[in-house]
Amino acid sequence: QVQLVESGGGLVQAGGSLRLSCAASGCTFNTYTMGWFRQAPGKERDFVAVSGSGMHIRYSDSVKGRFTITRDNAKNTMYLQMNSLRPEDATNYYCTAAKAYTIVATGYGNWGEGTQVTVSS
Repeated sequence: QVQLVESGGGLVQAGGSLRLSCAASGCTFNTYTMGWFRQAPGKERDFVAVSGSGMHIRYSDSVKGRFTITRDNAKNTMYLQMNSLRPEDATNYYCTAAKAYTIVATGYGNWGEGTQVTVSS
């Protein structure tokens, strides 16, 4: 059973930065595709970034150039460095893991409980 725990959310001013972390257990981390999604209450869970097991990285257009996804396979941890944050980035962020590469939320069966990001203007 894959276990995922996010951390690093909080309150930041517009233009500021946060780094989210996702600690994984119960899987051979380096063989998994790892991703970040975000979801506001009552809204769909939207793709943010993904890092494949072969380190193929892709970002949503809305965060490209501002967010950076990285992973440390030795620590079984994935990160999302978020710079130049905007009020529209404020929502709940979730990490996820899958054996197959995908940017679709329904392609993932393993999720953390989420961490909240608040951006003040």
